[in-house]
Amino acid sequence: MRFILLLALLLPMRAAWAAPQIFPSSAGELAVETIAGGLVHPWSLAFLPNGRMLVTERPGRLRIVTRAGQLSPPFAGVPEVYAQSQAGLMDVILGRDFATNHTIYFCYAERADGGGGRIAVASARLEDNGRAPRLIAVKTIFHQQGPASRGLNIGCRMVQASDGNLFVTLGDHFSAAEMAQTLDNHIGKIIRIRPDGSAPPDNPFVGKPGALPEIWAYGLRNAEGLAFNPANGTLWEQEHGPKGGDEINIIEKGKNYGWPKVSYGVNYDGTPVGTGKARMPGVQDPIWHWTPSIAPSGMAFYTADLFPGWKGSLINGALKFELLSRLTLKGNTAVKEERLLQGLRERIRDVRQGPDGALYLLTDNSAGRILRVAPQK
Repeated sequence: MRFILLLALLLPMRAAWAAPQIFPSSAGELAVETIAGGLVHPWSLAFLPNGRMLVTERPGRLRIVTRAGQLSPPFAGVPEVYAQSQAGLMDVILGRDFATNHTIYFCYAERADGGGGRIAVASARLEDNGRAPRLIAVKTIFHQQGPASRGLNIGCRMVQASDGNLFVTLGDHFSAAEMAQTLDNHIGKIIRIRPDGSAPPDNPFVGKPGALPEIWAYGLRNAEGLAFNPANGTLWEQEHGPKGGDEINIIEKGKNYGWPKVSYGVNYDGTPVGTGKARMPGVQDPIWHWTPSIAPSGMAFYTADLFPGWKGSLINGALKFELLSRLTLKGNTAVKEERLLQGLRERIRDVRQGPDGALYLLTDNSAGRILRVAPQK
C-alpha cells in the first residue's frame, strides 16, 4: 500500500516534468524542461565526456546525473564542508586532461578555527564504477588566507586556462570588504594558481613585499561568474554589488576593480559606498552593471548553433530577479540586454552550454532542479 501511494505521488510530478514550460524570446518560443530534480541547493554543473553531468550540492554532496535525470548516490571522498548560508560545496570543473586522468577541481568552504569558513580548492580523480562513484587522490591545493566568512559573499567560481593554470574567485566575506584593497590576504581577489596550488612565477605580485603571490586581480566583492570569452581569450567575471551595482568586468593581470572604494550601487542602508563615486583613477570600470541588482550567478558564452542568433552572446543567471540575462556583445562591449524566462520564478544558480547546444540551468532552492532550455519544437 505504501509503494502504491508513493507511486501515485511520483506520477503527477513526472507528468508535470514531461510538459515543458514555454517562454517568448528573440529566438522564438523557448521550451524549458526539467531534466532532474531532488537536488538540494545545486551550485555547479560540469558535463562529462559521455553527456552525463557532474553536479555539486551546497550542503556538501557531489553526484552524477544521467541524461535521463537519474541521480547517483553522493560521491564518497568529498571533504567535509562548512555549509552555512551561501557557503558549502561550490564550483566543480573537469581538468583539461580529464579524458586521460579523470582529474577534477572543486572549491568548497572549509571550517575555520573559531567558527565560519574559508575557501579551499581541491583536486581529485573521479572513480565511477556505475554504482558507487567516489573521489580518490583528493588533495587540497589552496587554502584562503584572511578572516573567515559566516557564509556571506564567499565566492567561488573557477576556470582553467589553456596553460593549465586555474583562476579562482574569492569574495569579500561581507564584513572584511576593506581587505579587498590590500594584497596581504585573499579577500575580494581573483587568484591564479598551478594545478598543484603553487603560484606561477609570472603572477603580478610575485616577489612584492607584503603581497601574496597567488593574487591575479583585486578589489572585487562577491564574484559568482567566471568564463573565458572564446572570441578573444579574455577572462570575464561578474559579481554581486551591494544595493545596485552588480558588475561584469574583464579581468586583467594585476588590475584593481575598485571595491569597496567605488561602486555603481549604495550600501544596504542607503549610504554611499567608499568615495560615493562610481569611477576613480587607477580603477578598472565594469563593462556592464545592473542597478537595481539582479544578483547574478553563473555565466556562459554561447557558441553553439541551436540558437544561431545568439552566437557570441553572454548568458547570465540571476538569483534575486529569477531570470536569464542575455547580453549582445560587440568586441569587449555589451550593447544590449534581453531578459528571458521572467515567469519561471526560479533562482538561477548556474548556466552552462550543453553538448547539444541547449542551455542548462541549476535552480537554487531546497528542491533544486536541472533545467534544459531549447527552441520549442
